[in-house]
Amino acid sequence: MQKRRLGKSGLEVSALGLGCMGMSTAYGPAANKNEMIALIRKAVERDVTFFDTAQVYGPFTNEELVGEALAPFRGQVVIATKFGIRLDPAGQQVVDSRPERIKESVEGSLRRLRADAIDLFYQHRVDPKVPIEVVAGTVKQLIHEGKVKHFGLSEAGVQTIRRAHAVQAVTTVQSEYSLWWRRPEEQLLPALEELGIGLVPFSPLGKGFLTGKIDENTRFDSSDFRNIVPRFTPEARKANLALVDLLRKIAELKEATPAQIALAWLLAQGPGIVPIPGTRRLERLEENISAATVELTSGDLREIDSGASQITIRGARYPEDLEKRTGL
Repeated sequence: MQKRRLGKSGLEVSALGLGCMGMSTAYGPAANKNEMIALIRKAVERDVTFFDTAQVYGPFTNEELVGEALAPFRGQVVIATKFGIRLDPAGQQVVDSRPERIKESVEGSLRRLRADAIDLFYQHRVDPKVPIEVVAGTVKQLIHEGKVKHFGLSEAGVQTIRRAHAVQAVTTVQSEYSLWWRRPEEQLLPALEELGIGLVPFSPLGKGFLTGKIDENTRFDSSDFRNIVPRFTPEARKANLALVDLLRKIAELKEATPAQIALAWLLAQGPGIVPIPGTRRLERLEENISAATVELTSGDLREIDSGASQITIRGARYPEDLEKRTGL
């Protein structure tokens, strides 16, 4: 697989990474640990070098899974994890990026990941109670101490990114970005290009919707996060299938799948963009990896953009309380 550099940082990773969250949480009960270790190691065999996790996934069990799976490949891969969300006594997620909390978090992640240093350390969500300059300064200190190599932000707004970058260079920003969530194109992408910061799109397949395997009749496990997402109501899914139909049309011409076209489209949006699709299934891993070989011509891209511009996506991407955490 081709490699890409995340912005001007010099951090080089595979053009497609692997998002590991869904192996442990959000999409139903956690998958079998040994099967997920085998899947992660198969990704390494297929030249994937970029793996994404977070402390709150599980919580903590996803970092442990990734750490165990990638222990034999230390030095050959890049592992990204995240700080800034803790669980309160009731088990609810609380945004918390106080310096003492960040320092505590890094020690836990290093232990669970079985690492000497964290390759890429994202602030998971912006904490409105802690100035971003304080957060960036704390990570800068951790970099100086050799505990962290690169600093990232997740779902941060442009002004927050600029303020953080002025204190400690931001290597990459993680944000939802796909053919059914294109808001980053308005302000985020131009700012990242100006500043020399990479972009790591999560949910590049629209939480599975853009694969074409979900319709209005699909039933999710009771613990599946998508049950509370407005964009996944049966009515919204039925309306949003128009976008899948567009992808399927292009896919047939390219002898590809809708998922591969969705990923190839993202890769074509810029050389510093590295999507991190997730999966629990080996055949889907192979399908996603093969998307890196799908070539979309300028005509293909115009056809996709023209068709997508005529489709109104139904439903919000997050419930209101979760959306309030983003873009600060």
